[in-house]
Order: sequence, then structure tokens, then C-alpha cells
Amino acid sequence: MSKQVITFGDVMMRLSTPGFARFTQTETFQVRYAGSEANVAAALAGWGFPARHVTRFPDNDFGKAASESLRKYGVDTSSIQYGEERLGLYFLENGAMQRSSRILYDRFDSAFVAIQPGVIDWDNIMSQARWFHWSGITPALSQGAAAVCQEALRSARKHNVMISGDINYRRNLWQYGKQASEVMPDLIGLSDILIGDVVDFENSLGIVEPDFEKACREVQKLNPAVKKVAKTTRKSISSSHNKIGGVLWTGKELLTSREYDLTHIVDRVGAGDAFMAGLIAGWLTNKTDQQTLELGVASCALKHSIEGDVNVCTMAEIESTIKGENVGKLLR
Repeated sequence: MSKQVITFGDVMMRLSTPGFARFTQTETFQVRYAGSEANVAAALAGWGFPARHVTRFPDNDFGKAASESLRKYGVDTSSIQYGEERLGLYFLENGAMQRSSRILYDRFDSAFVAIQPGVIDWDNIMSQARWFHWSGITPALSQGAAAVCQEALRSARKHNVMISGDINYRRNLWQYGKQASEVMPDLIGLSDILIGDVVDFENSLGIVEPDFEKACREVQKLNPAVKKVAKTTRKSISSSHNKIGGVLWTGKELLTSREYDLTHIVDRVGAGDAFMAGLIAGWLTNKTDQQTLELGVASCALKHSIEGDVNVCTMAEIESTIKGENVGKLLR
């Protein structure tokens, strides 16, 4: 069996209004299942990389539907845990023009929030792994989730598995009595690759430095295991029109990608996960750092054309976008 990319994190039921309807207007919701880390696994599985997602679902029809949604993308669900709680929800209202998109979360007492250390055989999982990906959303949800995430990272380190982490600081998630600055440093210190910006570094590591390159140098001083740091760059003209790019600190220099002009955005949720998946794919196929950055940004850009949280664009489409081929054409 080929070594897998392992991801760990919450998966919720996404309830989105049809088209661009507002919450106060809609009479129906479209149902999908998604989570930041699972989105990464699903994209990679679609590109032919063996991927497994580890999470905890309720032992009911919604938990089974969420598992099936991952299997549909080719993700290995054999390590999913089940419990008696509920599935978390999030509600999405897509913005348009000058009106912003809105997301409302309902995660209280979910099966994932209730996860506890000691229930997942991480050593067995990591013995079959080549890469492990986590995000800062997970340790923000509960003490148990933070503890299980740390178990996973320590096991990955023991088995010499490459580790990427998307810091993804969200102030409103930290509600169980701990601050990011108390939990995140230990997790970041165990990681090889980071996605983060100066705001993430300030709130998670106490690094107050507005210049990204200088901040990255400080991150590496505090965390010698960290080899590279990347982020997307976004210019929002309106909800429907953004410009997207990316930068990558290699440990020696700052690389910049080409910028994409996204004039008619369909759905931007999950774009950062598409970026992360592209980076992982690039490094796993031994591309240069510049090629890897371009792959991640092109993946991110194309995700804006896809409904739902997962980037279902093919690798051939992403590579054509990088080359500027077949852009907007009718392919027969």
C-alpha cells in the first residue's frame, strides 16, 4: 500500500442558500459536508495521492452521510471515530458585488468537539503516512481536540512524517478557556511547513512584526523545525471580484507567484485549503519551491470557480492554468 497523506480535523454539514439568496429570504438550503483539513485530503485524493482523513462523527445517518461524502472523493475513512453527539453545522450566504458573504457556525456539543486523547491509534496511522496536515481550527475547538492534535503531531515526528500546519487563527473559536498563545506554540514547533500571516503569528506566537519576511525569520528562530512558510495574498475589489496570489518563504528567500484576476467568483470557501493541497502536491512530486508555489496559487484560483468547499479541478486543468492554456475555452 502506498504511503498516505493524513489529515485531521472537524467535518461539518454545510447548509448554503441557493444562488445568492440571503438567510432571511431562503426557504431551502443546499447540503454538503466539508472541513478545512478534509478539503485538503479530498483535493489530493482527486489528483491521485492516497489520502486518509481522521475525525469523529455522530453514529447516525448524518455521520454516515458525511463519511460517504469523503469516500466519494476517494478519501480513506477507515480511521474515523463515532460517538453519541451531533454533527456540527455551518450556514453560508454567498455575497455578491459589494455585499459580503456570511458564515454562521453551530458547533456546540458536536462529536468532534467531544473527542478525547487516547482513542486514536496514531502510531499505526503514521506508520502508513508520508505527510500529515493539521490546522489551527482543531485545537481552537476544545481541550480534547487540542490534546488529540498534539498526539498526532508527536506520532508524526516519531515516524519521520512531514508535517504541514495552517495556523488559521480565528478569535471567535477559542471559547473553552485557553488562548491560542497558550496552545499553538507547541503544535507549531512540531511542524515543518506553515501557512500563516502576520496576524496568525502575532496571536499564536506573540511575534509582532508587520513585514511578512521578517516575521517568518522570527518564526524560524523560535521554531527551528519550521522549514518553509507560505500564504495567499488577496485583493478584494468586491465579493465577486478578487485578485489572488501567493508568497513563499523558503528559509532563504521570499518567492512571489503570478497574480490571478478573478472577476466572477462562484464560491471562495475552501480556497485556502486548495492552496495547501497544491503545495503538498508540488512538494510530493519534487517540484521546485517556485513551481510548487505556482501550483498552489493556481489551485486556489481555480477553486473560486467551483461550488462547494472542495477543489474538484483536475491536475491537468491546474497545470493548463499555470501555462495560460485553454483559459475560458469550450473544450470538446
